[in-house]
Amino acid sequence: MISWIQRAFQQHFRVVFAVLLAGLIVSFIMTIGAAPGIGGPSRQTRSRPFFGLNLDSEEDQRHLFGDANLSIFLQIGYNPYDEGRLEQYALSRQASLALANQLGIPAPSQNEITDYIKALPRFSGDTGQFDARKYSEFRDSLKRNNTGESDVSRVIADNIRIDRVNKLLGGPGFVLPSEVKLQMSMMETQWSLGLANIDYASFQPTITPTEADLTKFFTENKSRYVIPPQIELSYVEFPLTAYLNKVNVTEPEVRAFFDANPSRFQKPSLPQPGKPIAPPAPADYAQVHPEVEAAVRLDKAKRLAAKDASDFAVALYDRKAAANSTDLNNFITQRNLSLKVLAPFSQDRPPAEIGSNPQIVEEAFKLNKERYFSDALPTETGSIVLFWNGERAARDSTLAEVHAKVAADYVEQQRRQRFDDLGKTIRDQLAAHLKSGEAFDKAVAAVAAVNKVKIEATVHPTFSLQQPPRDLDQSYEAALRHLNKGDISDLIDHGQKATLIVALDKKVPAMDDTNSPQYQQMRQQLQRGTASTNRGEYVNVLVQGELAKSTDVGN
Repeated sequence: MISWIQRAFQQHFRVVFAVLLAGLIVSFIMTIGAAPGIGGPSRQTRSRPFFGLNLDSEEDQRHLFGDANLSIFLQIGYNPYDEGRLEQYALSRQASLALANQLGIPAPSQNEITDYIKALPRFSGDTGQFDARKYSEFRDSLKRNNTGESDVSRVIADNIRIDRVNKLLGGPGFVLPSEVKLQMSMMETQWSLGLANIDYASFQPTITPTEADLTKFFTENKSRYVIPPQIELSYVEFPLTAYLNKVNVTEPEVRAFFDANPSRFQKPSLPQPGKPIAPPAPADYAQVHPEVEAAVRLDKAKRLAAKDASDFAVALYDRKAAANSTDLNNFITQRNLSLKVLAPFSQDRPPAEIGSNPQIVEEAFKLNKERYFSDALPTETGSIVLFWNGERAARDSTLAEVHAKVAADYVEQQRRQRFDDLGKTIRDQLAAHLKSGEAFDKAVAAVAAVNKVKIEATVHPTFSLQQPPRDLDQSYEAALRHLNKGDISDLIDHGQKATLIVALDKKVPAMDDTNSPQYQQMRQQLQRGTASTNRGEYVNVLVQGELAKSTDVGN
């Protein structure tokens, strides 16, 4: 098999990776130049050296991120990184290459490149072994592209050199026997747990704050009640009610509307339990005729209102009337319209007068002194044209302005604090019940009754963390590290519930055999983790040090 790979790779190297970069990297070339922390507005005059590259050079950025993307793609077949993680990977990769050059790591041989390709996960079959068919399919797919073989060859060779550097930096990944035993103990210990889930919604204490309480709370949390920037608007309305009586509706129009939109109307029959109401059939047309006619009339009125609003906005544009001018007021009055003033509002709290259409709010906040009126905008009750009158900067609120919200926030804070205190009380009460020999479920029920809250008791029979129950929260693992048989954890807050973990039983396996396959497997796993951490920290120091140099120069 290996000889076949070598022959195939040697024969087809020029087409195996042909044009991979075109489809993969070009898109990043167009966008990655603006990546945070890399790009700068004055690339022609500045230089940010980074291990042989200039981070202010678009060409070097294409090289840096193009190689990083291709490296990831070759290893796993896709790029799972967001922009920030991609940048981190690209910088770390370049730092590792610089270190490889410094250490004199040689370029790999052709056979080593072939072995590297053979080990790539993207060419592995279901058994985890190299799949010649996948390799051939990948090679054939690349024939439709056009990329430089020198780029692909360089990336593969660099990856091999980086792997060698990583092995040197990571070292043997030394771990203590006690660390291995501790981890094995955590994974293989047999647990039986009881979970007491306290329902937050069922906890409804009476909290009546005084004005002094609210004033103190408001003063300590003023930043929570800053009033955001607001806009001042007026509007001219074209209501549907003004058009409904002007609309003429014919029978063919009504029938055509019904035939095109039967699902909009409900069949006038009594619903049957468990069965959805069917839309009316053509035979039911006469029964829904009034509703269809009303819908057609409303639809026509909306169109007339939108047309008049649009004509008004166009005429206003042609008139070139100044904002808040007599000419503008005369223009509006001549059309038997009037300006209606809205109370100042922020973008997240639009007034009811302009409806719930988010497009209206979006258009409202595009207005300014120069562009002081909007296009025609549809509402639930017709159409409107908005007029900009001014804006208000963000400011601190007074207690009177946000009194209701402050009161609600204070009550919720006090409720949450008392709920936490209740959790501690329940923990102590539950411990006392269990110590007396009471069964877990009965102990939970007794504590719930005393405290007048809902507590759900759940028991997880014997399991280990190697094969935990599917419904066991992963966050509980940290709590288990500190529990012995009979212990109860501190309250674990999940927002709408809080959990107490009771160690009903705990059986720790013997860990004396350091020659067992399980021990060796765990030791190797921890060693790999330690080695990865070691090299990651070292390379990060290199990256930050190199970036700091260019920052110091720029300052």
